[in-house]
Parts: sequence; structure tokens; C-alpha cells
Amino acid sequence: MHRKLILFELNEVPLRIVDEFCARRPASCLARLLPRCRQFETYAADAGHLSPWITWPTLHRGVSNERHLITSFGEDLAELDRQFPPIWSLLARQGVSTGVFGSLHSYPLPADLENYAFYVPDTFAAGSECFPKAVSAFQEFNLTMARASARNVDTRVPWRAALNLLAHLPALGFKPGTLLRMGGQLAAERIQPWRRTRRRTCQVVLAFDVFMKQLGRTKPAFATFFTNHVASSMHRYWAATFPGDYDRLHVDDGWIRTYRSEIDFTMSVFDRFLAWLVKFIERNRDYSLLVATSMGQAATTARHIDRQLYITNLPKFMSALGVERGQWSQRPAMAPDTCVVVEPSQAAAFQAAIEGLSIDGKPVDVVAKENGFFQIRLGQTAAAGQSQTVLLAGQPRSLSDLGLSNVDIDDRAGCTAYHVPQGSLILFDPRADAEPQPRTQISTLDVAPFILSFFGVSVPEHMQRPALKAA
Repeated sequence: MHRKLILFELNEVPLRIVDEFCARRPASCLARLLPRCRQFETYAADAGHLSPWITWPTLHRGVSNERHLITSFGEDLAELDRQFPPIWSLLARQGVSTGVFGSLHSYPLPADLENYAFYVPDTFAAGSECFPKAVSAFQEFNLTMARASARNVDTRVPWRAALNLLAHLPALGFKPGTLLRMGGQLAAERIQPWRRTRRRTCQVVLAFDVFMKQLGRTKPAFATFFTNHVASSMHRYWAATFPGDYDRLHVDDGWIRTYRSEIDFTMSVFDRFLAWLVKFIERNRDYSLLVATSMGQAATTARHIDRQLYITNLPKFMSALGVERGQWSQRPAMAPDTCVVVEPSQAAAFQAAIEGLSIDGKPVDVVAKENGFFQIRLGQTAAAGQSQTVLLAGQPRSLSDLGLSNVDIDDRAGCTAYHVPQGSLILFDPRADAEPQPRTQISTLDVAPFILSFFGVSVPEHMQRPALKAA
């Protein structure tokens, strides 16, 4: 029997959240499955600032950020893909049938799709192209919704993308229960408007249905699925779930009561995904399941945020810094960051201009890379009624002059938890012994060589030898 593996990328969920969920819900699929699994605490091998667009390439490529040098979305990775290819590329080249769904830095589609069963890039893709082509209708809707709800959930419906999605429903595989849940979500929002924050999770529910349709139809030897829905709720609502983690709470009791169950809600959605996958694996026992993170989260500061600074008119911002339309293009980014590529003839002047931009006496944080790529990091916070001092080349400017705005934050949630190196990895093999084993710590650099060795593919020289062995 040929071995097969599903890599479920459960972004940023540490073992603590796994254990808390199982304790609260002992009848859940996760609680019942965990004793049958090998369990590890992972440790991010990266130096400096940890972000998912940095730590996932480390896990996928088997080298740390000190070698892959990825700092943001939208970078040109063509040369890096030649030096340190992601795991799905290495497997496909060796003839291993492969499916990719949402893994970070998976755009654009490979030039050669011969050994890919399906390929759906991440939600930061520059375009909606997918394989098979029918999935592009879902991806167009997914990208539109994700970008409209970067910080606050946008309740508007992108009708063109939605109608195109409806036309492709039979091919996409949405379950009747999913469509009923979407209707229930809309009804719940009318009664309790704060519940619209759960629309982010609705998107991944739709995505998982599409993934399961492709998985069941093609049954590739290796498949990935990425979700950020639990990580998103942990960032915002850790303080509501774990108020005892903080020396001082600067959030009100009403906010805690409203949002205290949101992490549990997002984990329950993951648990439903897990139940579907376990059923699939029990019917197809050549499969194993690897649930992995590239890092984790832990408590930071519990405080409300009323407003946050964003670039809301990018053409106006670029023009104010001396770059006109046609001389730059936008790249996808995770709010509040903005990424642009500036024409080579304008890149040096733009860099000099933006280095002369300060807000409240502090220079704007910007990362400049080769080929005119710039990552602009805003997100400064302000209380209602508070103004900010903006200087460009030493001259005072208004926010509106620069295309900047303070955006009101609907749920008033700050970043109450943030990235830490410690993550989790859970391996379920239906054919392995169910003997419980003690948890040990492994590096995220161990994951790619483990997957290669799982399929009997030789490990490249740039990766370390696999410390994690298949059972």
C-alpha cells in the first residue's frame, strides 16, 4: 500500500489551545483522537521578528529566514524557488501526486502542473487562477472577501464574484450543511451584530468544502490545507478567553463577556474539519494526517484599540511621495501592512521620500528589497478624537493629504496575543500503535525533511537530516 499524507496547516495554534479545547470538550473529535496521535511542541527556527509569511516558508523549505530571507508577501520568489523549493514542488518533481490549497507563498501556479491533482494559491495571491480552472470562481470570491475584511469585517457582498460562485456550485462541492450554516450566520448577525466577526471563519468553512471535494475526487499522495481562522481569533480575543494571563486588564467586562467564547468557536470549526478528515482517512487507510503550525501565540497586552492608521488611498499616498500612476503596482499584504513595487527608475527617490516620513516623531517602518519592492508598516493606534503629527521631509502634512486614515475598529480588539516560537505538531496514522508517548520538542526545520522521507524522497543538502521519523 502506498503511503499518503495530508498536511493540515493550523496557523499559530499552540498546544495550550489544543489542551484547553480538549478539556472543555472531551467528546470532541480532537479530544478522542489525540491519545492515538504522536504529539510534539515545535520551535520556530527563525531569527528576529516572527510572522507567518516568514515562519511558513521555513517549515515548507527546510531553511530558516536567515537563508530564505522572505519578509513579506508579494516578493519575487523565482530565484528562491530554484535554491530552496517548497515541499510541494520537491514532491511533484519526483512524481508524487500533490495537491496544494492555500499554503502561504504558493502563488503563482507552477508552470508544469503534470503531477498536481489540484492547486489553489493562498489568499494573498495576486490573481484568482487555480487548477482545476473551476475552482477559480471560488478563489475570486475568497480573495475579494479577504481583502475587504482585512481589519473590520465588510458586510457588503461582492455580487459579481458571488454570482460567478453560484454558477459553479456543483463543481465546487459545498455541503448542504455549510450553506445552512451560512444562512444561520446571517440570521445571527441581525440579532447580535457583533457576530459578523465570524464571517472570517465562514470563508474557511467554504474553502474546506472545496478542498474536501478536490481531495476526494483526486486522492493525491500529498495534500496541504491552510487556515488562519483560529489564529485570527487568538490575536483579538485571547484576553477575553484567558483574562488571568495578564497582570493588568485594560478591557471592560462587557467586552470579555461578548468575546470569551470566540477561540472556542473557531476551534470547534477546526474540530468539525478534523472529524471529516478522520472519516476520510478511515475509509482511505493509506493516508496519515499531519496537523502542524509554524509557531504559536501567547498573551501580550490586554487593551482596547479604538482606531488604527491605514493607507486608505494608495494612489494618493504614492503621488504625495513622488511616484505617479503607472510607476508602481500594489502587492497583496496582511493589514496594516502595504506592499508596492516601484519602477526601478523611481525606487531610489521613493525610498528617500518615505524615509523622510514620520508619524508622532517616529519614522515610518519600511522594508526595501531588490527590484523596487517595499513593505510599508503602519497600524499606529489612536484614541477617538486624538490627532497625530505627520511630517514629510520636515513639513507638516495632514493625514488626508497623504491618503491616510484612522479606521475605527469595530470590536475594539487590540493584539491581545502575539507570535511566539512554540507551536504544535500532531501526527495521526490509523495503522500505527495507539500507545501514548510523551511530548518532545522539535524544530520547524524537521518538518520538510520528515515529509520527504515519509515518501522515500531524498533530502536535499540544504536541509537538516530528519529528526522526526515516520512510525
